[in-house]
Amino acid sequence: MTQERTLKGQTLFITGASRGIGLAIAKRAAQDGANIVLVAKTTEPNPKLPGTLYSAAEEIQAAGGQALPVQTDIRDEEAVARAVAAGIERFGGIDILVNNASAINLTPTAATPMKRFDLMMGVNARGTYCCTQAALPALIKSAQAGRNPHVLNMSPPLSMKDHWFAPHVAYTMAKYGMSMCTLGHAREFRKHGIGVNSLWPRTAIATAALQMIPGVDTNKCRVPEILSDAAYFILTSDAKATSGNFFIDDELLAQHGITDLDKYAVVPGTTDFIPDFFID
Repeated sequence: MTQERTLKGQTLFITGASRGIGLAIAKRAAQDGANIVLVAKTTEPNPKLPGTLYSAAEEIQAAGGQALPVQTDIRDEEAVARAVAAGIERFGGIDILVNNASAINLTPTAATPMKRFDLMMGVNARGTYCCTQAALPALIKSAQAGRNPHVLNMSPPLSMKDHWFAPHVAYTMAKYGMSMCTLGHAREFRKHGIGVNSLWPRTAIATAALQMIPGVDTNKCRVPEILSDAAYFILTSDAKATSGNFFIDDELLAQHGITDLDKYAVVPGTTDFIPDFFID
């Protein structure tokens, strides 16, 4: 992948964009002068989860981008359609879709209420599919205009090893649902010239959501910017030549000559990181 393009003038539709990884990707794009359609549910401050759509929009504008916050539950297909339409009305189209929104519940079968199962499947697998379907006409138009459209799913490489399923079957099914979208849509959309890829971290990432999981030492994590920098390389690559990949953040950065990752450590100098799921 050669690094020639920027995201200046591109319009990104990013789910789960009010904080964490979604916001980091948005801010990196904003540095180029991109337009960001921010899609999330949080509009009121929450003491447990800092950041709202509107605070995120302010950060994006401060970074040099244009922001359109649209409160959306991606489980609601009509709400997704409205968000896509609002983005097109404001910015003239959509060039990049980042399916970042995700729900996590690391519980075994007996301890997973069906309500939690439905939430994870609804947000992760169905939400990714729904947003991709809704954005597809705009992405096809972007391709026809030579604007290098991409879909990026924040999901892991597919593995059929049972140790990734047994402790939390429901969560694994939901995340792999996102990855199966990558696998299928990359092939399906190839004829349109739309790149579809997944990106996943080698280590746990210090986000507000992770901090809510008991027993996680965020000092042994990396910051979301490692993923936003990696995502940038994907989103500025040639969509026709870069599709159907399951990228891992540190491997992708190394391909671009970035091997000193200390700046991404929550505690600089850390070498003992918590590994993320799904990477053997």
